[in-house]
Amino acid sequence: MEMAASNRNQGRLRIAIFSDSALPVLNGVSISIDSLITELRNRGHSVHLFTARHPKVSEIEPHTYRFRAIETPWTKDYPLAFPPFYRMLRKFRRHEFDVIHTHTPFTLGFVGLRWAESHGIPIVATYHTLYDRYVHYIPFIPRRYLRFKLAKHTNFYYNKVSHVITPSEASLKWLRRHSVTTPVTVIPTAALPKQFFDRSEIRLKLGIPSDHKILLYVGRLAKEKNMSTLLEMAAIAFQSDPSLRLWLVGDGPYRTECVRMTRELGIGDRVKFVGFIPRAEVDRYYAAADLFVFASITETQGLVVQEAMNYGLPAVAVTGGGASEGIVEGENGFIVRNDAAAFAEEVLHVLGQENLHARLSDGAVKSVRRQGTDAMCDRVVEVYRQAIHPNSADGAKPLERVK
Repeated sequence: MEMAASNRNQGRLRIAIFSDSALPVLNGVSISIDSLITELRNRGHSVHLFTARHPKVSEIEPHTYRFRAIETPWTKDYPLAFPPFYRMLRKFRRHEFDVIHTHTPFTLGFVGLRWAESHGIPIVATYHTLYDRYVHYIPFIPRRYLRFKLAKHTNFYYNKVSHVITPSEASLKWLRRHSVTTPVTVIPTAALPKQFFDRSEIRLKLGIPSDHKILLYVGRLAKEKNMSTLLEMAAIAFQSDPSLRLWLVGDGPYRTECVRMTRELGIGDRVKFVGFIPRAEVDRYYAAADLFVFASITETQGLVVQEAMNYGLPAVAVTGGGASEGIVEGENGFIVRNDAAAFAEEVLHVLGQENLHARLSDGAVKSVRRQGTDAMCDRVVEVYRQAIHPNSADGAKPLERVK
């Protein structure tokens, strides 16, 4: 263990990250992991990712270890790792890690927990997702029973780790509701660095007429994303402003239902289903749009909201969950109740006043600068060091809760 001690003294850390979900799986968890790993490595830390194999990945990735995995009819595009894990354990033991950081509490999160316990390594866990909001994806088992089991598992898992990181106050409250007593630090996930685009050129390439105003949604098309309120809002807003269009970037199990709703609402010709877009190309849509709209109330973090603001997009979002926590009313957007008419009224209010839209756009960019990847990484590393040195003067110092 001399090497590990040496790394601590030099300030460099050896970090093992475990997650059932990582790129090329595209969701908030995988994007936040990628952002964190990139920033940690830029600072000279040694980061090794342990995750599931994915059919879209064939080449060897440096410092990435992929467990054998399978897809099921209920986890399409989300391969699940399966045992035995002995071969991967041998690879794990080649390194003397200072800290383990898990990002899911299930198969690989549990592997990370067990290996941390058996090797005497401190463990930090990030609680990304309100899992009980997704039980409708598991067939044949009563939802009430699933919610009960998830609550028990949440309590067990997060009380076994050294420290918990969570991206919002909403998810912190959820953990406390489940009687998790482990120290928790709120660290919002930072948006990736902005790419630079010529807005006029991007709009031209995407075929957007100069007189159209684009309402943009980025995310999975799923029932828990409250898509019905989003589409009903669009139908109401379209009646008042013929220049409005709604673009949906992303795909998911609810797409067919969303298409059906647009037809019933009579807005099929003004809603564009862009579909799945590689992460590297999503930024073009942020750069081309006029307003970001988000109706989900099940998020623990508002990562897509922050990404949109990176490109000067004000946001109008439904209150609830973590997505609305990054919005400061009247500074970078507005928060509305879960009501389509109120949602539409605020959208029309922002886009109907050029001065207001310009002020919100400027405020959006400034607010993202205050929550960059540098600040996020600083806070995460501080949590790591507290987990490694719980009894030192630095380790005993309470962390500031970041909203």
